[in-house]
Amino acid sequence: MRDGKLPNPGMIHPIAGYNNEIYVKPTIKNPNIIVGDFTYIADSEFESHVTHLYSWNGDKLIIGKFCQIAAGVEFVMNGANHQMNAVTTFPFYTLEGWDAEAPAASDMPLKGDTVIGNDVWIGQNAVILPGVHIGDGAILGASSVVGSNVEPYTIAAGNPAKPIRRRFDDEMIDLLLKFRWWDKDIAEINSLIPLLTSSDIEKVKSEIKRLMK
Repeated sequence: MRDGKLPNPGMIHPIAGYNNEIYVKPTIKNPNIIVGDFTYIADSEFESHVTHLYSWNGDKLIIGKFCQIAAGVEFVMNGANHQMNAVTTFPFYTLEGWDAEAPAASDMPLKGDTVIGNDVWIGQNAVILPGVHIGDGAILGASSVVGSNVEPYTIAAGNPAKPIRRRFDDEMIDLLLKFRWWDKDIAEINSLIPLLTSSDIEKVKSEIKRLMK
């Protein structure tokens, strides 16, 4: 506890006097956007970063806890898709004056919910395309266009984004996925900060093993 204050996932502005970084969860109004505690974005609001999210598609944007979302990130949802199995991709049915019915859902390239895990870092101006699943602990490089799933604790970047490397070895990743530090209470996370921020990965691995016994 610093300065006599506990971390509060219900506050909007976690940095006193600075409005361009917010905890996202307490600002959400759209029921199809679900965000976990302490996830923040480097902006004064969040929902304008989620585009083409229309209720009739039924898709959701689901983001875990403790994610770090840089400025300019965009989550493109399924409403951006056009019919691709016909002669034209032009969406006559959405525009006034055209005698066209909406295509059947089975004719649309709908890809389901977009799901971002916990403790994911999304770099500035990255674009996340519909239906992508990003694993816990992943890092997405700045200006990446992410159209494919990214495994946990993997760094991906580029257009289209491709895996660059895994952050840790298989044993460490398996331990972290089982340890799930982000699900612990605030007091325990506070006590774990020296461990969570240590660059001595072998020491961290040993300590997590001890804590999980």
